[in-house]
Amino acid sequence: MISATTMAGIGKLAGAAAISLIALAAAQAQPAAAPAPASTMAPVEPEEPFTHKLPEWSPHWGFVRGGWENGGTRIWNGDTGKMVGLVSTGRWSDLALDPKRRFIYVSESIWTKVNRGTRQDMISVYDSVNMALVTEIPLPGRLIIGTMKNNFVISDDGKTGFVYDFSPASSVIVVDLEKRKVGQVVELPGCASLVPVTGIGFSALCSDGTIATVTVGPKTSTVSHSQPFFKAAEDGVFDFFTYDRTKGEIVTLTYTGLIRTVKLGAAPTIGDAWSIQAAAGVRPGDTRPLDINWFPGGRAATTLHRATGMLYVLMHRGEYWTQKADGEEIWVVNMATRKVVKRVPLKKPIGNIEVTQDAKPLIFLSGDEGVVQVMDPATYEIKHDIERGGGGMIVVPDVD
Repeated sequence: MISATTMAGIGKLAGAAAISLIALAAAQAQPAAAPAPASTMAPVEPEEPFTHKLPEWSPHWGFVRGGWENGGTRIWNGDTGKMVGLVSTGRWSDLALDPKRRFIYVSESIWTKVNRGTRQDMISVYDSVNMALVTEIPLPGRLIIGTMKNNFVISDDGKTGFVYDFSPASSVIVVDLEKRKVGQVVELPGCASLVPVTGIGFSALCSDGTIATVTVGPKTSTVSHSQPFFKAAEDGVFDFFTYDRTKGEIVTLTYTGLIRTVKLGAAPTIGDAWSIQAAAGVRPGDTRPLDINWFPGGRAATTLHRATGMLYVLMHRGEYWTQKADGEEIWVVNMATRKVVKRVPLKKPIGNIEVTQDAKPLIFLSGDEGVVQVMDPATYEIKHDIERGGGGMIVVPDVD
């Protein structure tokens, strides 16, 4: 037996089918649509890669790394606030400039499939005029870390590069930049943070509190150590020490704020330590927990203007072991008088600072927010505030 409800449903289905047949017949009766006219757009020409020719180098250029999330190193003109070029630098790379301004060097580690595949370690050599890749110098290894101030340094004559490695222990790869090949690998257990030593080779800070000096020979090298002058486990030295090539010395800074100079050579001369806080009329820093004071901190928190002997240090309020905290102020230290002559408040937290080496210098600042600032150290006014300019390490060209 079929119910009335079922009969009603059958009737509705029959009606819907009839409507569909009528619509199909009407569609078939319509004339065929005319073909679409041929496109009148011009064919798209393929893009050709090219490199940008740089203008004459200026001592007021700042090479600013993009930070962790932004690739490349942007070249900013501190006078105009405009970008003049971009150097290809990946996350795991370190950039160094030829003192003679002939080349831009990038020591880097890459993989054939971006984050996997065959690993390749090299120094990429770029022309300083047209930004073109000149060559690649294969390396036997390299510490897989980037944007460290003293992991990749170049001798003052521009002939030799020193690349820090850690496979499986600390070593330094000595590279002949003129012949563009690796010379030798020097084992250097427990040491890192490199600086060139004219006529000798290079030096490095060591975990036992000494500074190692490596005399580089044609085929082999000899290593000697100074007497310990700091205790890494109690008051470590920042790895971003500054290098004054005119005096052949470095300026070191400890986590608590002790400044010391080291005259480089076959037998380094270690200077006495003095407190940056005391130089500013503030209580010296110490290692006591929860003791709030002014401390140095940042990723590259010191820079030295060689001609005037002014040391610029990023400082923040905190306790010991806050050495990675960004700066709230710049403390300007006269190295001759050992006095802080100026304290400059910052509107934004800053982790990197660098000063140009000309007679009328500029200060470049960068922070984690990607901002780049250019400051006039004569007035301490911000000349340019560049959003998304790069938040990483800063390198400036040397001057003769």
